[in-house]
Amino acid sequence: MSYSNFIIELLTNEVRPAIGCTEPVAIALCTAYGTELLGEEPKKITVFTSKSIYKNGMDVGIPGTKKTGLDVAAALGAALKDSSKGLELLGDVTDEKREMADKYLQEYSITVDIADTDRAVYIEALLESEHHHSRALILDRHDHLVELSLDGKDLPLVKKVSDTGSISKEEKEKFYHIKLQEIAEVIEGIPAEKLYFLLEGLEMNKKTAALGINERYGLGVGFNMQKNIDEGLVAQDLANLAFVLTAAASDVRMSGERVSVMSSSGSGNNGLTAILPLAALQDIRPLDDDALVRALAISHTITSYVKHYIGRLSNLCGCSIAAAIGSGSAIAWVLGGKGAIAGTVNNIIANQAGVICDGAKPGCALKLGTAAMTAVQAALLSIKGTVIEDPNGLADPCAEKSIENLATLSSNGMSNVDRTIIDIMQNRGNQ
Repeated sequence: MSYSNFIIELLTNEVRPAIGCTEPVAIALCTAYGTELLGEEPKKITVFTSKSIYKNGMDVGIPGTKKTGLDVAAALGAALKDSSKGLELLGDVTDEKREMADKYLQEYSITVDIADTDRAVYIEALLESEHHHSRALILDRHDHLVELSLDGKDLPLVKKVSDTGSISKEEKEKFYHIKLQEIAEVIEGIPAEKLYFLLEGLEMNKKTAALGINERYGLGVGFNMQKNIDEGLVAQDLANLAFVLTAAASDVRMSGERVSVMSSSGSGNNGLTAILPLAALQDIRPLDDDALVRALAISHTITSYVKHYIGRLSNLCGCSIAAAIGSGSAIAWVLGGKGAIAGTVNNIIANQAGVICDGAKPGCALKLGTAAMTAVQAALLSIKGTVIEDPNGLADPCAEKSIENLATLSSNGMSNVDRTIIDIMQNRGNQ
């Protein structure tokens, strides 16, 4: 497979719409699979997840409700019992389905606990009804169903929401060791019309940002930053506009509104951070569609490149690190050419390498705004010649080595971060 075909398939697989925070939606999807098999109401639902899934879903709003909680997501998935919607499942929460989920929560046993696994994405749903019991297992990707069973009998996977595609493990490893500049060169050679599908995500995420600018959701980070601009307290420059758009969209999404956003590498917030700084650039310095779709492709592909090293779900904030590197690299490519990408990557790593992920929540809008602003600033500084030239903490003069250093930090230096954060979150009421 050529790198151009690899990138197109990667983008097709990794740039997908989602409604609500991806982790509770994935739990709902898993219980929906299990309930479909039962053919009757589940009387007991037990869900086991990885630490990352558990942490990321604890504090975020659940679409179609005014609630938070992984048990709420599990109950909604069972009430909806329609896996065909994939990660947009919670866009169909009607009053009837919400009332049904509330009934399950009040009358039946629904528990969500942490599985004994080192996998980043692991969701196992065990459901029992009056006459049957079922099991559904999602691994590695939020919508990647790998096992289904009814009454202890494994069933063929005739209906899978996600497919990992035809990319082999060997091809992936080879791709994720090429230079970042080479990624840009490959994308420059892809016919632009093959990338036009990425414009859908741009419009989708801009629409969500507009909601958060015009009305206060969550913490109102983007909403109030726009007020500061309107009052002349800060300028509407590229960095601040990127902050406003990205934070406003996160305000809407993290508050649990039923809107679709285009995700990137398994995360809706990554999708906002990978896309909306480019929307800001398009607003201030318009690009033709060919340049715009190539910039979007660079952003998503380099986001995937970084997440390959730090993990699909990481104890590092993927928006602050991976998606900021993606959108920053794309802005650098637009304004300064592919030679400015490596400097941009190192500027971001030198700036934000230690930002932890403490779960999805309304406060993510602050992190996303900062990540978007940092992406812009890092690119503009790189274009002007401010780059890391000597070893600088985690940042190495070789940008690809800096990304490898992030992986070492995440896997070796921060191995107990998720467990510690979960302990803090679970014990907040006892302090």
